[in-house]
Amino acid sequence: MTTIILLLVVGALLMLLETLLPGLVAGTIGFLCLAGGVALSFHRLGMETGIVVLVCVLVGLMVGALLWIWLLPRSWIGRMFVNDKKLGPSGVERPELVGKEGVALTALRPAGAAQFGKERVDVVTEGELIEPGTPVRVMGVEGLRVVVRAIPGSRSGSENESATTQTKSVS
Repeated sequence: MTTIILLLVVGALLMLLETLLPGLVAGTIGFLCLAGGVALSFHRLGMETGIVVLVCVLVGLMVGALLWIWLLPRSWIGRMFVNDKKLGPSGVERPELVGKEGVALTALRPAGAAQFGKERVDVVTEGELIEPGTPVRVMGVEGLRVVVRAIPGSRSGSENESATTQTKSVS
């Protein structure tokens, strides 16, 4: 009888210890101790007492699991595992950019960077390729994506350079 109680207590303690030392070693040994205690109770104490011990172990495991799920996040031990710090701004959407006009700083193929006032913003196009220096307008903000489109009738930076080169060669 002492061996059965010892196996059950050690098994329960090892299962509890598994929450602090994850890795399945303590939990596996604890489960084996519980199973050994139940098997030994069937062997030494008979069928009826073995079933009572089995039911008690199963109910204890279920109650323990429910308490663990409910209490651990609220305990000081559980708070050690949770990171409460914010990593960045919670409002990542930038609706104030919609409709703003700026200039492509890099080639947008389809992603790149554009300048809006004094602010450099990572942007994507709706699929077209836009050369650096091309005026762009923000068409929408979808989460972290700022979607831009080239302003119609504007010349890209490379077109301006080629037009300037042609003018200089004519002069």
